Amino acid sequence: MPLPDAVLARPDPPRLTPLGLDGMLVTFSDAMSDAANRAALAFRAEIDAQGWDGVRETATSLCSAFVMFDPIRLPPAKLQARLGEMLDDRNWLAADLPADRTLWTIPASFEGDHAPQLADAAELAGLSIERAVCEICARPLRALALGYAPGQAYLGALPEHWDLARQRDLTPTVPEGAVVTAVRQVIVFATSGPTGWRQIGMTRFKGFRPDDPDRPIALAPGDEVQLRAVSRDELDRLAADPLAGATSEAIR
Repeated sequence: MPLPDAVLARPDPPRLTPLGLDGMLVTFSDAMSDAANRAALAFRAEIDAQGWDGVRETATSLCSAFVMFDPIRLPPAKLQARLGEMLDDRNWLAADLPADRTLWTIPASFEGDHAPQLADAAELAGLSIERAVCEICARPLRALALGYAPGQAYLGALPEHWDLARQRDLTPTVPEGAVVTAVRQVIVFATSGPTGWRQIGMTRFKGFRPDDPDRPIALAPGDEVQLRAVSRDELDRLAADPLAGATSEAIR
C-alpha cells in the first residue's frame, strides 16, 4: 500500500521524496544538525543490515538517506510502505551512530605555505592562529558525508564561531591533501582542484586510492578523523610513508 500523498508531500521532515523511477530520498532535516546526520547514517545502516531484495544501492548526504532500487523487484509503493514503517518504528533523531566505523588519525601541517589562509580563517572565527589550530585538532570530526570528488569527506561539525562563509572568489586550485574550512566543516582534499573554502593546512593523506582494489575510497560516511598537528618538516618526511603517517582503528 502506498503512503498517503500527505506523507509524501508534507513540508516537514522526516520526509519521503521519490527521485525518478528508481530512487527514494528520506530527509531528516532541512538544515544541518548532528542529530539529523546521525539519523541518516543510522537509517541507511539499518536498511543495509536488513538486505532488502530489490535495493541496489544506499547513500547518505548531510541530513538524508538515499535508496536506489529496482522497481520491478521492489515496487515503489512497497518500498514507500517499508520506509514509512521504519520511520514510525523509532525516533531516528535520537539514534546512535552505527557500529563498525573507523577512526583515522591524520598528520597535518599548519605552517607557512601549507596554510596560506589560516590567519584569515582564524581572524574570521575570532581566534588566534594557535587557538584555531588547537580547535581544529581538539577532537575527532565525523565524516558527515562524501561528495564533490571521489573519497572527499565533509568533516564536522566545528563550534559555531567556525561558521565561516565561503570566499567570494574561487581559489583556482589547492593540492591533494589540502585542509580547507567553511560553514563549520573541514575537508581534506582527495584530489587537487578549485575551491571557495579557505586552505588552513596540509596533509599527505590520500582519500582516493584508485590503485587499491580493497579500499579505493579511504573514508566512509560516519568515520571519524582526528587531525594531528605536525611540523612542516615532519609532514615532508611522512610523504615517503605509504599512508603518509595516518593510522586507523575500528570504532565498535
